[in-house]
Amino acid sequence: MDNGIRERLLGSEGKEVGNLKGKVYDESKKIWRVALPGIIARVASFGTIIVTQSFIGHINSLDLAGYALVQTLSVRFINGILIGMSSATETLCGQAYGARQYHMMGIYLQRSWIVDFITLTILLPIFIFGTPLFRLLGEEEGIARSAGYISWWFIPMVYNFVFTLTMQMYLQAQQKNGIVAWLSIMQLLIHVPVSWLFVNHLKWGVDGAMAALCISSWFVVFGEFAYIFGGWCPHTWSGFSTAAFKDILPVIKLSISSGVMVCLELWYNSILVLLAGYMSNAEVAISAFSICLNINGWEFMICLGFLGAACVRIANELGRGDAKATKFSIKVLITTSIVIGVFFTIICSVFGNKLGYLFTNDVEVAKTVSDLSILLAISVLLNSIYPVLSGVAVGAGLQGTVAIINLCCFYVIGIPIGALLGYVAHLQVEGIWIGMNIGVFTQTLALSYMAWKTDWDVQHEQLLASKSQYVPRQSSTNNFIYGAGPNHVVKQGVGGTWRSI
Repeated sequence: MDNGIRERLLGSEGKEVGNLKGKVYDESKKIWRVALPGIIARVASFGTIIVTQSFIGHINSLDLAGYALVQTLSVRFINGILIGMSSATETLCGQAYGARQYHMMGIYLQRSWIVDFITLTILLPIFIFGTPLFRLLGEEEGIARSAGYISWWFIPMVYNFVFTLTMQMYLQAQQKNGIVAWLSIMQLLIHVPVSWLFVNHLKWGVDGAMAALCISSWFVVFGEFAYIFGGWCPHTWSGFSTAAFKDILPVIKLSISSGVMVCLELWYNSILVLLAGYMSNAEVAISAFSICLNINGWEFMICLGFLGAACVRIANELGRGDAKATKFSIKVLITTSIVIGVFFTIICSVFGNKLGYLFTNDVEVAKTVSDLSILLAISVLLNSIYPVLSGVAVGAGLQGTVAIINLCCFYVIGIPIGALLGYVAHLQVEGIWIGMNIGVFTQTLALSYMAWKTDWDVQHEQLLASKSQYVPRQSSTNNFIYGAGPNHVVKQGVGGTWRSI
């Protein structure tokens, strides 16, 4: 081959490699800009729940059991629904931001407040009638009474979810969720001394611990309100609008499918813990399983950050109508998340026989945790894949499809197989977790196939068709015009101001 031709070929290959590295670097920056604040916020918020549990645990074991019961079952159930329903805000705001429909983002946020507030109010009897509910589940009378009392304290706390979850996703869609991370860090820093003051110094007991949790939780809400209302989101927030009450049915439909999707995922582990409670050595089984799930949960916080990043990136690129960029973003997201998952999988595999002693001095429990370490490592690896694929589906507005996949994979495949292996094959808690991992694995395969088979050009066209009244088009004067009717909103130029025509 001629030397000149060879040099040109090598030169072109070098340029392609260089361009690919540049594209990966740019995409990674966009991903981490969304994912890192989300990870910090979730870890810090989860920390306030753990701190409260620690303070209550030093009061007495009965209230600790009551708190754990409410937090594991009632709050997780409500939180799962509201996180899922709030992901509708993430989908709509992400797509609106990508399509430069900035004026719609504030309206979507207000619609989500309305839908989530009504939903939580309807579900409030779960907390109001906590004692009879836990009696019905067969809990001891003392634990049921304690859990019922603590349930009342959780009512003002859970209402913060209506605002924090939706505002976090609204800010995340426009890559302004750094403020959420800072507020969450401040929340944790405030929560610890306030808890100490109320519980240890003023001796308010459980009331003091729960009051501190309510105060720190609402601190984040007021901080986000101040940020949005204070003018830091000038293009996406123009004040309260009656438009929030119009065309609310599509938001309700998307919110319900999102709520079902996430709730099915969060309750999967809870049901498996309940199954572990019926084992021959239930105390050891539940303790060991809970320790493993706590480790898994901490790592899952990182994965949830990537879920949010996936949703934002896919929604943005779909809103712009760039199918090629959508596919590239999916590849970078999955690769990055898998690398992190492999890192934590290696840690769980190498230090598996030591992990249990971080949580307990009971040799039997620690040995059971060690026996489960390989399954924990597999679960951690799977955690690094399916949340990203779920985020891709959320960004594309495919929550309904994912809800069906979750239902089939978790509750038709995973739980029955886990029950059979645990009880019939006598594999005990190992059998339950094998079934759990099989369910997650089949879900990962299904979501991977869905992402691979999705025609992203068609998906963008469907997005435009479903939002034809908000589709942006560029006028001859370089103004972005939104709306198909007579009441358009115009953004003059790139950095101009909004006005109605």
